[in-house]
Amino acid sequence: MAQATGFMDYKRKENASIVPLERITNFKEFHPKLDESERRNQAARCMNCGVPMCQSALRLKGMVTGCPLHNYIPEWNDALYNGQFDMAAWRLLKTSNFPEFTGRVCPALCEKACNCGNPVVNEGAVTIHDNELFIIEKAFQTGYMKAEPPVHRSGKKIAVIGSGPGGLAVADCLNKRGHSVTVFEREDKAGGLLMYGIPNMKLEKSIIERRVNLMKAEGIEFIFNADVGRSISAEHILKEYDAVALCCGAKKARPLTAAGIEKLEKNEAAKNNGGMIFAVDFLTAVTKCVIATGDALKKIGMEPTNGQIAQMLEKRNGITVEGKNVVIVGGGDTGNDCCGSAIRLGAKSVVQLEMMPCPPSERAADNPWPEWPKILKVDYGAEESISKFGHDPRIYETTVKEVISENGHISAIKTVQVEFVVKDGKRTLVEKAGTEKTLPCDLLLIAAGFTGCEPYTAQAFGVQTGDRGTVTATEYSTSLEKVFTAGDMHRGQSLVVWAIAEGRECAKQIDAYLNNQN
Repeated sequence: MAQATGFMDYKRKENASIVPLERITNFKEFHPKLDESERRNQAARCMNCGVPMCQSALRLKGMVTGCPLHNYIPEWNDALYNGQFDMAAWRLLKTSNFPEFTGRVCPALCEKACNCGNPVVNEGAVTIHDNELFIIEKAFQTGYMKAEPPVHRSGKKIAVIGSGPGGLAVADCLNKRGHSVTVFEREDKAGGLLMYGIPNMKLEKSIIERRVNLMKAEGIEFIFNADVGRSISAEHILKEYDAVALCCGAKKARPLTAAGIEKLEKNEAAKNNGGMIFAVDFLTAVTKCVIATGDALKKIGMEPTNGQIAQMLEKRNGITVEGKNVVIVGGGDTGNDCCGSAIRLGAKSVVQLEMMPCPPSERAADNPWPEWPKILKVDYGAEESISKFGHDPRIYETTVKEVISENGHISAIKTVQVEFVVKDGKRTLVEKAGTEKTLPCDLLLIAAGFTGCEPYTAQAFGVQTGDRGTVTATEYSTSLEKVFTAGDMHRGQSLVVWAIAEGRECAKQIDAYLNNQN
């Protein structure tokens, strides 16, 4: 283990956060890192438990606790504590392809299962998430992370469709096995939702570009603006490649079914229906404007302002946020990202509607450690709303009943409180009578989740999809010879860490398939 008494000698100390009213003035990451000495102290808190629950990925009551990648957490914490930074990176990279992503955006399932944070010890979990990020950033800083192309090539060619975390993991693993990998991405940049679904303040896009450039140097080919199933035929892919991995995500957004939507003016080009926009379309448009303004102003040594980004968003996409009353349907991570983005773009007010009840502030008796804690969390967007507007933006057990519009554009919404009741043996969502309210709304962002993959790529290849809108597979092998699938397209909307885990397992199955073809 690291320091035998470390968990008693040092208190948990996370990476700091820039105060909300300061950080909302830009779209930059806002977590300054601890210095090396303090980070090693935090690593010293790792207890090297007899049964390290942090790396277990146990499924308890339908939810996973512990790392899905089964990272060797006690090992690299020990190396970090001892200042063996290359050793720490080597052990981390054994199980994790992209720690610089998960170290920023993962909700740290590992920490929720950490023995140091259990009710008996009760000293706060080890800062595994921040330690991981320190290790990988140190590896880039020292030059440990460098291109290492495979010495020998197998002669086999693999096409990976989609460059989100699942697709990137498939490509990275198979390239390391000596296969020749080509990644097809319909957007202009790699990363999938890492690039255009997660805002810049959570994951700066230069971090993704750095990794993609490393993968290119290792021999992976990326083809952008390549929409397989539309601009590129599935038949061509199947003819040219020995195996195909479908990793297109699960971006088919769940629609809102409130009355009055049919009266909104539709603008398919801007994906803006009279002020109603799906969250991922909104976040994609915002990020593209953040990148474009940054690139343009970098040439003259200037940083983009939020106002300049907002102007470009209005000009390019017809989306105006400044001075608007923004309502977000959905209280999850995507809704929180919309909240933080809207505040930075000058929203007059922000409200988030959540159908579920407000979680308790502490674990309930039927939610013991090491289960995933079903407790209330105040993420960065809510923190910023509290600081900016003086209140938490979330309204629980509430949904949109009617969209009110003027001349095809949203002007207000009518909400209603809801609850789940059991009817005829089924859990059913019902309205509470007399609870309707009208809220001003100029921009309605739908962050109500996803209903599976956009079907056209799966249909182009002729693979089967199931009731959840995801591609059906035996492990990772689809119904079509030599076609595999991984990530959200396979398991449904999930976490980045799960997409990477799926990509790694899918790559193993493809590698075995290719070896059996010899």
